Amino acid sequence: MLRNVLKFLGAALLGGLALAQAEPVTLDGTEQWTMKSAEGREYRIMVSLPEGDVPWTGGYPVIYLLDANAYFPAFHVAKRAQERLKGSILVGIGYPSDTPLDFQRRAFDLSPPQPAERNTPPQGGQDLFLDFIEQRLMPRVNQRFEVDQDQRSLVGWSFGGMFGVYTLFTRPTLFQHVIALSPSLWWRDRYLLEHERAFTKQAQAGKIDLTHSSLTMLIGDREMPQEIQDARSLQLRLEQLSQYGLRSDFQIEVGEDHMSMPFRIPTRVLDELLSTRRF
Repeated sequence: MLRNVLKFLGAALLGGLALAQAEPVTLDGTEQWTMKSAEGREYRIMVSLPEGDVPWTGGYPVIYLLDANAYFPAFHVAKRAQERLKGSILVGIGYPSDTPLDFQRRAFDLSPPQPAERNTPPQGGQDLFLDFIEQRLMPRVNQRFEVDQDQRSLVGWSFGGMFGVYTLFTRPTLFQHVIALSPSLWWRDRYLLEHERAFTKQAQAGKIDLTHSSLTMLIGDREMPQEIQDARSLQLRLEQLSQYGLRSDFQIEVGEDHMSMPFRIPTRVLDELLSTRRF
């Protein structure tokens, strides 16, 4: 019996040693960079490489994905598994963290300023984050790849969806297409309403060109009724801007809740973004 126990302990020890020496999983067709913002904040950039020849447009469409630590693998695999989606670039923006969602970092990057007494965790970095994307990350991507500058998209979930809508309202030419998954439109007393009104006035005055712009909001039917109503109401208000070129859409995903949404629909999101045509 002692011999059997020793064999078991030896096997367990070898198994533990093998686990300790195991290599992390690497996704084929990807590369990873480390970049810093002007303020020194570090980001982990995950890139799903384009496959095939450069399209006739002169560049590959590019999709920027927020919270990449959590969602990049699902979107990358969905992209590579289907021939019609391979000829695109997926750029995931993540953090040097071992957790799927870095709540401290994303709370700062994706949110508006808060009063000092409510600023825990620190918030208010949305414009600094947009500066990083526009002034540092996009030039790096453009230098590394042939990019179709008329096919730039942004995908974000929850706070990231709220950030996507904010980006459309405040920097409408940065991306042609925004997909907001379960956007937190209720945040800070629906602060986006102020930006929406300013955006609408600019469009009506002819100060921005929305001819090739789109916003799609997707939300699960098991999410809070308030969240569903806010997204539906925003889309209905934005319909008036269709005469200026903006395409807006609102879709409900049956059977899904706030946390399951990003894993449920990668293929649908990629299909929608990569089937958009501009002539």
